[in-house]
Amino acid sequence: MNILTGKQPMPAVRPPVLSDPRKRRFLIKLSGLIAGGMFIDGFILGGIGLVMPAMTKDLGLSFAWQGLIGASALIGIFVGGPLGGYLADKFGRKPLFTIDLAIFLLGSASQFFVTEAWQLFAIRLVMGMAIGADYAIGWPLLAEFSPARLRGKLLAFQEVAWYIGYLVAFAVGYYMSTVFNADWRIILGMSTIPSVIVFLLRLGSPESPRWLISKGRVEEGRAVAAMYMEESELDDVHTETRGSTSIFRLFSPQYRKATIFVCVYWVCNVTPYFAIATFAPIVLESTGIKDGLTGALALNGVVVIGAVTSMFLIEKVGRRKLAIPPLWIGAGALVIIGLFAHVSPVIILACFIIFSFANAVSTALTGVFPGEVFPTEIRGAGVGFATAISRVGAAAGTFLIPLSLSGLGIGATMIIAAVICIIGALVSQRLAPETKGLSLNAASAPL
Repeated sequence: MNILTGKQPMPAVRPPVLSDPRKRRFLIKLSGLIAGGMFIDGFILGGIGLVMPAMTKDLGLSFAWQGLIGASALIGIFVGGPLGGYLADKFGRKPLFTIDLAIFLLGSASQFFVTEAWQLFAIRLVMGMAIGADYAIGWPLLAEFSPARLRGKLLAFQEVAWYIGYLVAFAVGYYMSTVFNADWRIILGMSTIPSVIVFLLRLGSPESPRWLISKGRVEEGRAVAAMYMEESELDDVHTETRGSTSIFRLFSPQYRKATIFVCVYWVCNVTPYFAIATFAPIVLESTGIKDGLTGALALNGVVVIGAVTSMFLIEKVGRRKLAIPPLWIGAGALVIIGLFAHVSPVIILACFIIFSFANAVSTALTGVFPGEVFPTEIRGAGVGFATAISRVGAAAGTFLIPLSLSGLGIGATMIIAAVICIIGALVSQRLAPETKGLSLNAASAPL
């Protein structure tokens, strides 16, 4: 079946909820452990925008250094995503699932001791590489253990965790900076706490049965599947076949359109978000909203609500209905901001709220599509490559927005962001798949 046509067969009768308490607990724990990595990613990115003014004053940062430090973790993700995905496809999900968190933990603790701009850039670059690898390891692992009827919801939950991490970092940092006047190093280094917890809990996680079978370790893979997965999923797991792990398969005729779609969709969702969210206080204050920090905190809360909404609706309304309309809505809100940036702070804040909600609804799908449309032997590479491409846009937006605000102004900057959303909407209208209710092998079948 062509997954990019948006068509799907009539869904089979759904099996009952996981009847084995042990399997249910495992699936919940696995989802939580992967969400922990997403929480940490959101946490480190959410804190940097908040401390940027204090950090700029302390280290004497130029506009260029502000952009580089703001984008450093995103640049690291660009490298870590494909590398981690390739290694996960070649050597397995299990060993890398803890190694990448150990690297991140060391980098997180190192932030307490920064004295120069280049040190912070280098540390957060390495942390970004670990996080990029975590995307390419965790999402495939979760997709490969999840039943079809819950797969979309569990993968979308990972984005909810990311937004919660971003919101918590912003809220905690805001409280610590305003009430205790805490040093920006302490605020950034707080990510060490969740990193330790997630790292310890990940120890002992099982290998993906689908990956084991794809490597010819059939009996071992079937044994793991029988231990942790629903009976209804075993037949699909048993149909896994061996295949090449070459990243070049992403550009083969079978998977080229899927690769183009997930990359463009992800870029067009996260580029305007990172550009605006990383410098939310500055962006809001430039439109006349006096308390930019409070406004940015409110916007982050709206984003969490949008992601949760998407998570609960995804298995009811399907992927396409949550992927496409929000991109058009977000674009419209940004156009209004761009055209009427200095007319009314109330209207502008309302438009930022609309954009934030709509963007979060569609961005939740960036954690779903890549894990579904690629086969097991290149799923990690597919997720990693899409992650890398998305972070090119996100890093560019984060680096360029302070320069754009100072050079072009808020109006032109928001119009550019709107155009990016429109491109994403047009591409998604043409290529977005509908994988609701499909088994993982059916969703990732060659075109």
